[in-house]
Amino acid sequence: MDFKDMKFEIFRGCDRGLSCKGCGRQDRQLNTYDWLADVPGNTLSTDLVEVQFKNTRKGYYHNVNHLDLHKGDVVAVEANPGHDIGVVTLTGQLVKLQVKKANIKSPDDIRRIYRIAKPVDMEKYKEAKSREHATMIQSRQIAKDLGLQMKIGDVEYQGDCNKAIFYYIADERVDFRQLIKVLAEAFHVRIEMKQIGARQEAGRIGGTGPCGRELCCATWMKNFVSVSTNAARIQDISLNPQKLAGMCAKLKCCMNYEVDSYVEAGRQMPSKEIQLQTMDNDYYFFKSDILAGLVTYSTDKNLAANLETISAKRAREIIEMNRRGEKPLGLQEDGTPQKENKPKDVLEGDISRFDKNKKKKKGANGRQNGKPRRPHADRPQGDNAPVAGGEADNRAAGNRRQEHHGRREQRPNGEQRPQRQRNRGPKPESEAKEKTE
Repeated sequence: MDFKDMKFEIFRGCDRGLSCKGCGRQDRQLNTYDWLADVPGNTLSTDLVEVQFKNTRKGYYHNVNHLDLHKGDVVAVEANPGHDIGVVTLTGQLVKLQVKKANIKSPDDIRRIYRIAKPVDMEKYKEAKSREHATMIQSRQIAKDLGLQMKIGDVEYQGDCNKAIFYYIADERVDFRQLIKVLAEAFHVRIEMKQIGARQEAGRIGGTGPCGRELCCATWMKNFVSVSTNAARIQDISLNPQKLAGMCAKLKCCMNYEVDSYVEAGRQMPSKEIQLQTMDNDYYFFKSDILAGLVTYSTDKNLAANLETISAKRAREIIEMNRRGEKPLGLQEDGTPQKENKPKDVLEGDISRFDKNKKKKKGANGRQNGKPRRPHADRPQGDNAPVAGGEADNRAAGNRRQEHHGRREQRPNGEQRPQRQRNRGPKPESEAKEKTE
């Protein structure tokens, strides 16, 4: 192939080099990428269409009128009673797989698509959606007044305002027959009660998990499997309730993702109860890294003493040798003990290295040659102040000060230079009298 004159296209945005027709509305939960969107004749292979409603509720319908539907189209579908408004999220061959995954067996559960939504349908749909929040708050108060141990988590109105679905959570069985009568009288619509679990509620609300990604129950997970603490034990996860619980306050569903891999890898590991015998010592199981296939043994059964890490294969070899009555020189294949990588102790060696003199330099605090200056109280003042350079230099400096002082004090005609008066405040009366006398 000649690449010289070929024009390459840089893909960016949500496309990432895939089929642009397969990307759907990312603001909806349980979004599915259509890998077959650019295959010719994909939409003509079946008339099944996936339609999504509020949050995670989806339905599957027959396109009996052979409408040209694409991902993101708003359609009016058959409901009981009346009609509902939803968004097309998938067409073509993948819808068959979604129907099989949703475990829909009866053909009566798959209804028809009437038409693409008209402006009149959208006005009524917006009116229905505007009533949902107020209805949820009022219904919670009604359930509380009736003394029912349940929590109404969400309310969804049908597109034509003829029916309302109330999603609730309850730990025990609830008799809500009286509640249905009160709600029907209050809102004048057909009432449908649907019980959901804590995980389903978290998926409907949506959010971000501790891993930094969007919740699995809000993106792709539909069928929820029970999760037990045994999955955490198999993977050597700390049994901390705060870390094991997800946004729904239940055990995280992702704990089941890698359990099978850990179970399969754990079959290759030696038993924890088997003791390894060598010529130098006996070793007991201390810890293991299942995915890396490493086992750590200790010479003490209860403490971490003389730890040595070997592979699971080497451990099984030693076990077979012990069963034959043989003992290797050591746990390592060459018989030499494993070198311990101890951290370097700060107190090792000469401690006086911290007391070494720093570089001699004159600092801002008056130091010169690394020696501090003497305080003023201990230093001679005036003519007797020492000068660097020895006694002779000090004596010569003193003579020069005296000569300079004599020339400064001699004035013409024998007059002396008036001394400057400093304002030191009022003097005591005793001193003033002595001077006047």
